[in-house]
Amino acid sequence: MKTFALLAATTVSVLSLAACGDQSGGGAGQTRDQIRAVGSSTVYPFATAVAELFVQSNAGMKSPIIESTGTGGGMKLFCAGVGAQHPDIADASRRMKKAEFDMCAANGVKDIIEVQIGVDGLAFAESKQGPGLKLTPKIVYEALAANPYGKGPNKAQTWKDVDPSLPAIAISVFGPPSTSGTRDSLAELILEKGCQSDEAMKALKEKNEDEYKATCTRVREDGKYVDSGENDNLIVQKLGANPNAVGVFGFSFLEENKDSLKDVPINGVEATYETVSTGQYPGARPLYIYVKKAHMTAIPGLQGFLNAFAANWSPDGPLTKRGMVAAPEDVRKANAETVKTLTVLDGSQLK
Repeated sequence: MKTFALLAATTVSVLSLAACGDQSGGGAGQTRDQIRAVGSSTVYPFATAVAELFVQSNAGMKSPIIESTGTGGGMKLFCAGVGAQHPDIADASRRMKKAEFDMCAANGVKDIIEVQIGVDGLAFAESKQGPGLKLTPKIVYEALAANPYGKGPNKAQTWKDVDPSLPAIAISVFGPPSTSGTRDSLAELILEKGCQSDEAMKALKEKNEDEYKATCTRVREDGKYVDSGENDNLIVQKLGANPNAVGVFGFSFLEENKDSLKDVPINGVEATYETVSTGQYPGARPLYIYVKKAHMTAIPGLQGFLNAFAANWSPDGPLTKRGMVAAPEDVRKANAETVKTLTVLDGSQLK
């Protein structure tokens, strides 16, 4: 009798999603009985860990499909519509942007649940054989900006060209692409902070936001910064082959590869579990998942999958063992309540 009830509930859910797809256009007849998440390469290992835990505790459920598309790419897929042909979840290594929220709304994705699942650090690292660089947001900005302070193309070739205290080795940084939330975090947490060391840039922000953004966040394209795609493991490999290079990726990848990599301190602060969790580290950032409320009753197991996140994000839980930094207790409590009540995001606080 139990089996029949489960089968009936699953059938209703699938039919419900098909109807959902019909309403959003182009979804006629499509069904899905498997959770699908897209987005951040930083969140990817944590989402796959939760998928494993979910399957272990929910016999008979299919393993969720988790795709690493980058935060920006994931948001485009997530916001494209409601229905079986669209993902249920967007994993994000930065908060949803107001423009993305509006894009979702325009495509009928109007009830979005935002859950902060933990914290991460935007880590800078080098090979164990590296020169032992010590950087600041100002140095990183002046090394990587396409047009530092709006004074013309970046001519710096070595770190010493940027700061006399640094070695005369070529600037070589492997980092995330423009579609990545990690790239957005690099822009917001490091490049903009460095750019704002110039008072004229603060004034420019008030006067012309677009020009300010271009000046403060656009990265040079002459080979000094190498876009390494959404594969953070590839950056780790490249650092092994290029001892003088610097890599930029999520803190968890630094933790996983401490046998071959060492941290590059920012403002004299190393990226550690403690400095990231307390926000002392300049590159600390929250991690999120975004969920379509319209899919909650339509996709079998989606509520259980969210519950699995909340049950495993504590400081001594499985996710921290995978390298994620647990959010402060009050943040975990608030987001556990969101998972329970499925409170939707109103968008008023988004930028």
